[in-house]
Amino acid sequence: MKIIKTDKAPAPIGPYNQAIKNNGVVYISGQVAIDPATGEMDNANLEAETHRVMKNLGAVLEASGSHYSHLIKCSIFILDMNQFSVINEIYGSYLDKYYPARETVEVRRLPAGARVEISAIAKSLES
Repeated sequence: MKIIKTDKAPAPIGPYNQAIKNNGVVYISGQVAIDPATGEMDNANLEAETHRVMKNLGAVLEASGSHYSHLIKCSIFILDMNQFSVINEIYGSYLDKYYPARETVEVRRLPAGARVEISAIAKSLES
């Protein structure tokens, strides 16, 4: 088992790691729109927030030796299912003809005042 840590994604805000790699599989903790450079939420609007979440996810994927194209499963948590289409379009723009298994769940509240959070499982390209 290997702990994955990168300064290109926000540091954990609790007792967890950005990701754990085990037997070629990467388990990525939920990413919210905290800008790793400033430590502040990048949530001027839902579009910017969703892009930041996907960039944070991408940074952790890269640090683990993986990529969006190797995602196996994603879990998306959102505050308002009426905003699903906006989030879904941006999420899909980071994927290239390969779509992982996924669920999207409306929740009452997310950490750090987020409106969207995404966790993932991916195959690592490195051992």
